[in-house]
Amino acid sequence: MNIRAVRVEDLAGMQACNLHNLPENYTMKYYLYHALSWPSLSYVAEDHNGRIVGYILAKMEEVEEQEGQPATDHVPHGHVTSISVMRSYRRLGLAKKLMLQSQEAMNSIYRAAFVSLHVRKSNRAALSLYRDTLGFTVKSIEEKYYADGEDAYAMQLNFQQ
Repeated sequence: MNIRAVRVEDLAGMQACNLHNLPENYTMKYYLYHALSWPSLSYVAEDHNGRIVGYILAKMEEVEEQEGQPATDHVPHGHVTSISVMRSYRRLGLAKKLMLQSQEAMNSIYRAAFVSLHVRKSNRAALSLYRDTLGFTVKSIEEKYYADGEDAYAMQLNFQQ
């Protein structure tokens, strides 16, 4: 397995991985926006044949996205938009490696204070990874966050500064 920064030519493979594994799907334009805006935050996992078997799509939150706070209170922070690993490649530590690569870049390049993400309340495997392995905490529950009406945990991991 190889983990590396995303390239534009990886986007179709990332989208295929997403469509195969997750009910939340994105347009190619959305993948391109992330890859071009924050090229150091998104990564892919590829097998020995170069096939994309996992990815993390991440970004830095923009000031206008931090509603309800005075401009002086805005702190730079990252957000994991999507992460997925093909079923036959799970339990190999790929999701953890993808998360750590992206988190390191958020912290070292952008001086992010923390990283946030949303996870389905029913996704026990992801919740275990985020909370038990990576140290995220649940900040709130966002009711009916997903299109199918399921609630999400809004989670956060503070970086050591």
